[in-house]
Amino acid sequence: MKFNATKRHLREGLKNLSRSGWMTFASISAVTVMLVIVGFFMIVFLNGNHIASTIENNVEVRAFIEHGTDEAEIEELISEVESQADVEEVLFVDKEEGLENFLASTNEEVWGNLREDNPLRDALSVTASSPQLTEEIATAIEKHPQVNNVAFGEDIISDLFKITNTGRIAGAIIVAALLFTAMFLISNTIKLTILARKKEIQIMKLVGATNSFVRWPFLIEGMLLGLLGSIIPVAIMSIGYHFVYIEAGSFLQTQAYSLLPPNELILQISILLVAVGLIVGIWGSAMSVRKFLKV
Repeated sequence: MKFNATKRHLREGLKNLSRSGWMTFASISAVTVMLVIVGFFMIVFLNGNHIASTIENNVEVRAFIEHGTDEAEIEELISEVESQADVEEVLFVDKEEGLENFLASTNEEVWGNLREDNPLRDALSVTASSPQLTEEIATAIEKHPQVNNVAFGEDIISDLFKITNTGRIAGAIIVAALLFTAMFLISNTIKLTILARKKEIQIMKLVGATNSFVRWPFLIEGMLLGLLGSIIPVAIMSIGYHFVYIEAGSFLQTQAYSLLPPNELILQISILLVAVGLIVGIWGSAMSVRKFLKV
């Protein structure tokens, strides 16, 4: 496409926005509303997935060592556990450290006398490379003769993984459905804008204009409608999420969780919303113009 033709198409695309008046406003409004909804649910979904991953990654195997096991045997046990497939990290927690951790999480005035005769055992804290492998690793560790017993929340771990996986699947389905709905509604609104000028398209064809000459200004118009409609959602998501991150961040940190950092998340959401706006705008225009190119 020649440079002069490109300038003409850009100029006509911009003019079309002002010519359509209320139809342009309606198209941009439709894009804005739908992308705000999509952006909101994307933020909820991504943060929900992040928190679910944090919960899963906090799952560990605590292997308690038999009393009387000497240092050499403990070192050998650590080496054997580290050599197991799918074991990511092994930390040794002696019984004094374990007692201090226990007292820090409870009422020391009640349990402080345990320091005189520490009943706890030395232990290994084992993290799996994948949380779903925790039970398998715990079963293998329990077979070591130096291990008295293991604990990994076996009563709740399977339910935990079911809940987090169900949440991920449900969230993905909702977001996909919203994206599809947004694309359908936005493209149809933009189609109405183009359909309102069908006589203009037909006249251009009758006087000999080529398909590309007719099509390009409308494609550019659709692209601009999608772009303008995505700017407001991006601004709302950016300002709103920064506010929520600051207000809710301190509370979540006390629960050992955190939201995704605003800069990284907002960049991803912004790229998605702008891409959806542009693609749907161009697609809606292309589908509408195509109906009138055969005269």
